[in-house]
Amino acid sequence: MSRLLDDLGVSLPVLAAPMAGGSSTPALVTAAARAGGMGFLAAGYKTAQALAEQIDTVRTEGVAFGVNLFVPAPVPVAPEAYRRYAQVLQPEADRYGLQLNAGEPVEDDDDWANKVDVLIASPVLLVSFTFGIPDPVVIKALRRSGTTVLQSVTSAYEARQASEAGVDALVVQASAAGGHSATLTPERPLAPVPLPDLVADVRRSTTLPILAGGGIATPADVTATLRAGADAAVVGTLLLRTDESGAAAAHKAALTDPAFTETVLTRAFTGRPARGLRNHFTERYEAAAPAGYPAVHHLTAPLRRAAGAAGDTRLLHLWAGTGYREAKAETATRTLQRLAGRL
Repeated sequence: MSRLLDDLGVSLPVLAAPMAGGSSTPALVTAAARAGGMGFLAAGYKTAQALAEQIDTVRTEGVAFGVNLFVPAPVPVAPEAYRRYAQVLQPEADRYGLQLNAGEPVEDDDDWANKVDVLIASPVLLVSFTFGIPDPVVIKALRRSGTTVLQSVTSAYEARQASEAGVDALVVQASAAGGHSATLTPERPLAPVPLPDLVADVRRSTTLPILAGGGIATPADVTATLRAGADAAVVGTLLLRTDESGAAAAHKAALTDPAFTETVLTRAFTGRPARGLRNHFTERYEAAAPAGYPAVHHLTAPLRRAAGAAGDTRLLHLWAGTGYREAKAETATRTLQRLAGRL
């Protein structure tokens, strides 16, 4: 393993990815560290105060951990396309007595500045960024506070951009990963490059440490990722069914339900490409969905919350990577150690 992980006391090069929306609980992050690896709190969709509270919770456990932030990188939505999509979705919302926002699109920065302030005032060991490369001023401020800064990338070109911005390490994400793609160009189709090939390509262009994930399902996948040049493998989907996961019960159940046969990349839920189980929502609304993040995310959020509360997997965003069938109902420690079994 790299000096980066050695310095953090990481002995198991299989780490827990940050999963926004509630799946990455403090308990999951703590369990990953106690297994010999490490985990990341997901700051996305939380207030700065909620993030600070979760940081305090994990910090009391005395384990190494990181935090992942969504960088404000808005994808502007055409107002006409936004309103059309709201009208298309309204019949689904009617089932739950909801009125979707068909007025002005909601654009926000996910409480960005306040979260950065929290992390500078109360530094953590690692901070990773997704969706965009932050201003060098932010990177320098975090580094001065003692934090190691990582950037999520999906290509060698993005890796070079991140390196030039002054980050300390990279998180390489293949298109097979579940949830949102970290791509810096969400308007372009994602290249279906296998993770080992992507890691090898990035490794040829940089000497920075590499954490890598996307579609990892077996110990053989972990071994191939490390042999390609990664310092550690990162897994998310395979932790969704673990005891410490905060994923909704309907989401956990869908991962083993034979009715769900594959994953797809879709922007139907949030206006930004993300991989999840193919269901009624992706089938019916992908073609109508405009690009537009976070506006489309805010538009569909009330419907998704209602569907989640009702266990309605037809309309729920069931984020999952291509290796989802290997997710087990077990402890996170068992999952991570099982994946590291061939090392």
